[in-house]
Amino acid sequence: MDKLRNYDISFSGLKTGKHEFKFEIDKEFFQLFDTEQEFTNPKITVDVLLDKHTTFLEFKIKTHGMVELVCDITNENFNHSIENQIKVLVKFGEEYDDSEEDVITIPTNDHAFNIAQLIYENVVLSIPMKKLSPNVSDEDLEILDKFSPKETEEEEEHETDPRWDALKNLKNKN
Repeated sequence: MDKLRNYDISFSGLKTGKHEFKFEIDKEFFQLFDTEQEFTNPKITVDVLLDKHTTFLEFKIKTHGMVELVCDITNENFNHSIENQIKVLVKFGEEYDDSEEDVITIPTNDHAFNIAQLIYENVVLSIPMKKLSPNVSDEDLEILDKFSPKETEEEEEHETDPRWDALKNLKNKN
């Protein structure tokens, strides 16, 4: 947890106004989290803009760089560009609360805010669900589509559980 302190942004000594911070992220950053990654060799730059107000903090976190992904079709490695930006409002309250999507509450007596989790989520959410190498040809996609299983309407009807048919009839009556 001590290495995550490298991503603390101390705001207590800063004047009201805008302040910029920059972080270089690589695989060591992601090793701080106990999760399996879908990518390798991250080379990511994080630009943080802190707009300090008297009663709250506004963070704009922009990530950009490259990660290596494995193509879902060809199983070959390829570089994928990452670019994402999030805005987070940090306000002061009794205790830490991140239940709202874009607003985080931190205790009034805190003097720094750790952005490691926000950076991590920003990068992970930039990874596409379907990973296709730019080298995948239209021919490969056609072959994949040709041999993919397809359901016909008859198969769908036969596969349904008869216990649910009574519920479907209720739905259709209304």
